[in-house]
Amino acid sequence: MSIDLHVNEEGVALITINRPERRNAFDLEHYQLISEAWEQVRDDPAIRVSVITGAGDKAFSSGADLKSYIGRPTTMSDFWLTQKDQLLNRGLEVWKPVIAAVNGYCVGGGMTLMLATDIRIAVPHATFSLAEVKRGIIASNGGTQRCISQLPYAIAMEMLLTGDSIDAVTAERWGLVNKVVPPEQLLDEAMRYAKRIAANAPLAVQAAKELAVKAPTMGLATGLRMEQFTNRLLSGTADAKEGALAFQEKRTPRFTAS
Repeated sequence: MSIDLHVNEEGVALITINRPERRNAFDLEHYQLISEAWEQVRDDPAIRVSVITGAGDKAFSSGADLKSYIGRPTTMSDFWLTQKDQLLNRGLEVWKPVIAAVNGYCVGGGMTLMLATDIRIAVPHATFSLAEVKRGIIASNGGTQRCISQLPYAIAMEMLLTGDSIDAVTAERWGLVNKVVPPEQLLDEAMRYAKRIAANAPLAVQAAKELAVKAPTMGLATGLRMEQFTNRLLSGTADAKEGALAFQEKRTPRFTAS
């Protein structure tokens, strides 16, 4: 049982939720471990892109391991520890792109995790649901917030209010995932996306992601102005000069995130 993280020579971090015997559910220990993994992705300059998947062939993640929370004492003061063991889907700012390789059940907290990623590849037998209302609670850690912004209103409300699941074909049709591929192609396809992104200028990639994610809260005029500021900053970087030079010399650029 663990959260495995490996970084290849191209700067792609592969994170694996390695708890297949519990459908890759998160107990307290694994929530802490995934938080540490996201912090490493955020802070390690050698990492340019990350791919996250689940161990085995049955589940990406089934979310919180409810059995581990039953009977656990809590204090009201914990409610205000909003930055403790921060998660990607709870608001940790990771501007490096994240790709989800969804290899099976993607439900509850597993789906809210996927909703916080940028590109999603799924297998045909993957299923997606936010079933918390069937258990007397709501889909938190971004469940209600990202679902309604990433899906058409009626589809998002159907998922949130009924708690019913949708299959991979339906998820692709509504744009919840980018592509559905056979299981044996899943990681290869996710890594192909990751390598294409990792080949681009890291500072520009991260800036593009941050501006896109923040666009709904900025308004168009502010967003347009922030694009100008950002491009002014990026134009003075070594990567911008390298990009122009490589284009002139008709060669692959060698970006250094500087």
